[in-house]
Amino acid sequence: MQKIKAVFFDIKEIDKKFLKKNKSENCEFIYIQAPFHIGLDDNFEKIKDAEILSIFTNSTSSKELLEKLPNLKLVTTRSTGYNNVDLEYCKEKNISVVNVPRYGDVTVAEFTFALLLNVIRKVNIAYKELQDGIINLEKYTGNDLAGKTIGIIGTGAIGAYTARIAYGFNMKILTYDPFPNEELKEKLEVEYVELDRLYKESDIISLHAPSKKENFHMVNDAAFSEMKDGVVIINTARGEIMDTNALYNALKSGKVAGAGLDVLECEEIIANEELFLSKIDCVKKDCLEKTLINHKLLDMPNVIITPHIAFDTVEAVHRILQTTIDNINGYIQGNIINKVD
Repeated sequence: MQKIKAVFFDIKEIDKKFLKKNKSENCEFIYIQAPFHIGLDDNFEKIKDAEILSIFTNSTSSKELLEKLPNLKLVTTRSTGYNNVDLEYCKEKNISVVNVPRYGDVTVAEFTFALLLNVIRKVNIAYKELQDGIINLEKYTGNDLAGKTIGIIGTGAIGAYTARIAYGFNMKILTYDPFPNEELKEKLEVEYVELDRLYKESDIISLHAPSKKENFHMVNDAAFSEMKDGVVIINTARGEIMDTNALYNALKSGKVAGAGLDVLECEEIIANEELFLSKIDCVKKDCLEKTLINHKLLDMPNVIITPHIAFDTVEAVHRILQTTIDNINGYIQGNIINKVD
């Protein structure tokens, strides 16, 4: 019996080690470090007959790329979000798309507060200057979280756990979500409000909304104009939710006092600049412009940027990979699980 071929892009050593140990005997796994849209052509001969494609958030899988794999039957994203998959093409070709619906609520929420505490207490500024032999105590004066109002946009699993941590810090919690969580309201005194009120009253705004068409650039110039002067922005969701140019202008003007960003628009370019420079024709003009602004953000002392690692703990990575293996085994057994619409 011929083994089913599954190809994994965006693979790290920790991923490979786990997958090799736990993979099904009925499958042949191929591991490629590059994102799908960058590594497809270079590895085409060994993967052209792949039946299963596994990708991570750095990969783009458009119709033009997917149709190069004529045997493809399953796309499994190693993430909760699946906005990087051409769902219309997959539906047209009867290719099932599955995801990892829940793996990092605790993990990402904890990292959200790691960023927030770093920004609001100016830890990175003090640390960098101390490395240079500089101590300027007046420059490092921060703020307490207790008593501050945090606005949480999106109260799915991660946003809800973020609210639990905020409650522990004795913060006032405002939230926005089209589908309110009644348990949060009862147990944590969370107040669901409209976005304009959340913007106006929040000292800190933390983004946890999914990346969908209706959420694209939901935090834009108009949104920033409604916010308090000196607001702090934390984004551990998706870069596309916030207009990069609008954020940069708000930081320059002082409207935003600081930002902690684990995600950026077109973040895959910064993560793999040499690779993208060698494949410059694959890069959209809009992404080149965003990358220039991203570099300006990197130079701002009141901005902390991390390379999409909020999910990245041993425990969470293993949960992602185990669910991915379960998704693949479900497909092999004719019982597809975690299928997205």
